[in-house]
Amino acid sequence: MKADTRTRLAPRIAAVAGLLQDSVAEGAALPPLETLARRACLSPFHFHRVWRAMTGEPLGRTVTRLRLSRALQLLAAGETVTRAALAVGYASPQALARTFRQTLDITPAALRGQSARATALLDRLQPPSRPACEPLRVERVEVAPFEVVALRARGAFDDLDAAFGRLVGWAEAAGAGDGIEALIGLPLGDHRDLPPHALRFEAALRVPVPGAVPRPLRRLTIGGGRYARVRHVGAYSGLEDTTDRLLAQWWPGSGERLRDAPLHYHFLDDPEQVADADLRADILLPLDD
Repeated sequence: MKADTRTRLAPRIAAVAGLLQDSVAEGAALPPLETLARRACLSPFHFHRVWRAMTGEPLGRTVTRLRLSRALQLLAAGETVTRAALAVGYASPQALARTFRQTLDITPAALRGQSARATALLDRLQPPSRPACEPLRVERVEVAPFEVVALRARGAFDDLDAAFGRLVGWAEAAGAGDGIEALIGLPLGDHRDLPPHALRFEAALRVPVPGAVPRPLRRLTIGGGRYARVRHVGAYSGLEDTTDRLLAQWWPGSGERLRDAPLHYHFLDDPEQVADADLRADILLPLDD
């Protein structure tokens, strides 16, 4: 991207928010991911990460805020709970009531015709503010393509040690334990937003083992090219927060385009041997050549 990416990206993100708001206001189906990404001039591959980094919340939470805001307006005007629920995209009044209780600790029925109470609650549905942070130290690096042996893990992020343990155990049994060059992770979702049963993660070893590997292990090639590299220090559960900072603080002013390829983590320390506060991992964000 050109050097003025920051000034170009903000209105594009705002345009997506406007598109979502119009859809909610009209009671229409939400635009598909491809449409939202195209409006933001981003690839669908990176859209969700960039959206969260720039807005401070996942896309689903943005949609919930917009739906509840519109429902508050309708209820304040005297609309029934059922009509308000259907108008903003909920399948039933019960679904709307559940979301109201979880988000605002009140039932929609208590707000019908209550303009002052509904207006006061709108302030609680504003986008989150982003805290100020120290600038990141980011390097642009060239990474040659490399092969890994990967195991797809599903479950809580804190349980990933078990997947890496299986990989290391296999490498040791294959006589390659001393040849492990790196522990690599490819996140396929955000553990802050997904329940454990829906979270997937590619745990991988960079290890020179010839021949086929037993299932469910498989070989993957991580594409080479240019990357933005930043070092995260602290608990590995904070990697996504540092990735947000990379995308929100550094990338918009970098003049770089994101390549349509996955980012990956290079884990430098073993959580069983190093305290959380001292753990290190490099985050590598793919850039266009």
